[in-house]
Amino acid sequence: MGIGTFLLGTSEFMIIGLLPELATHLSVDIAGASLLVSVFALGMVVGAPVMSIVTLTLDQRRSLLIACMVFAVAHGLVLIVDGFVPLLLLRLLGALACATYWSIGAVIAVREAPVGRSAEALSLMIGGITLAAVLGVPLGTWIGQTYGWKASFGLLAVLTVLAAVLLSLVLPRRERERDVDLKALVKREIKAFRRGTLWLALATTILSQAGIFAGFTYFIPMLTDAGAVVAGEAPVVLLAFGVGSIVGVYIGGRLADRFPAGVLLGGLALLAAGLGAVLVAAEVPGAVFPAAFAFGTFAFCLGGVLNARVFTLAGGAPTLAASANVSAFNVGNTIGPWVGGLVLAYGGVWSAPLWVAIALVSIALITALTSLRAEHRANADRIGSGI
Repeated sequence: MGIGTFLLGTSEFMIIGLLPELATHLSVDIAGASLLVSVFALGMVVGAPVMSIVTLTLDQRRSLLIACMVFAVAHGLVLIVDGFVPLLLLRLLGALACATYWSIGAVIAVREAPVGRSAEALSLMIGGITLAAVLGVPLGTWIGQTYGWKASFGLLAVLTVLAAVLLSLVLPRRERERDVDLKALVKREIKAFRRGTLWLALATTILSQAGIFAGFTYFIPMLTDAGAVVAGEAPVVLLAFGVGSIVGVYIGGRLADRFPAGVLLGGLALLAAGLGAVLVAAEVPGAVFPAAFAFGTFAFCLGGVLNARVFTLAGGAPTLAASANVSAFNVGNTIGPWVGGLVLAYGGVWSAPLWVAIALVSIALITALTSLRAEHRANADRIGSGI
């Protein structure tokens, strides 16, 4: 499952590094080419809940494999089509396939995980995104810049087909339920959204991701502007962040099943501290690399527990809730850099987006704490009433 998320994550973010080549080839400016990024994010946000409903009564294993193949086709067709609009439509198709994979894959990961290790399974799946950021995106960008941007898409198409074959061999077959009432299933899935705690959990995902990406987008320019990072050091700083993110995925996954509330609240508090450390590093010689490592660690220790919490609150109707959390991740990924850029445009100080990131994560900590307290009170009331 992690291999699939690695390939999907590489596709989602790799294109950012290829924008100059795409703009030149398509005869548009950078702003126009960036629509290829925006349409993918939009497809993820809208596609996740829509595709989860469309595939609700279908065999999940088969739906996952079809999503992989559609994703591969969307990337393979890039080799033979030309023009901005066809490429835009193929990016949208790839995003819908990606959203389907994420939504169904998360449900399968939890279902197939050993008892008491669902958060760890989700962390391993999300770890594919981490590996994409550390390895896939730089490699895909290098291939695109060296052999032409279409080569990156072609390679992703081939690798996705291979991943689908591998998944078909390792994912167990399950007998499909007969005479399933789609209307009843949808009603049950939607009923989970009556819980205020679930909405608070989704808000926590959005706010924490917005904080992470507001910080990640601007922390290198901020450190460079302050003179803490000189020419040639930026890739090494990003490597420190990437290594930290791998450590964060591992630690968060190992601890989230045993101490879910502790990992959630502690992780958010430490993430705010990690962002603060990046601000301090701009003024303290030698602190940049440890600060980047800490930022990466605390940013990526949260993925598993954020997903697992949504599954817990959704109860027996996790599919639509899981897809809503996929949308929440992508909403946060989108609005974080936008809000950071807005503040930067008005404030004119490179450190401003980092302060915005700290504020967003702090609000996420409040929503998480409120959700946990509300859940605790509801459980206490049920026990008191003998339910």
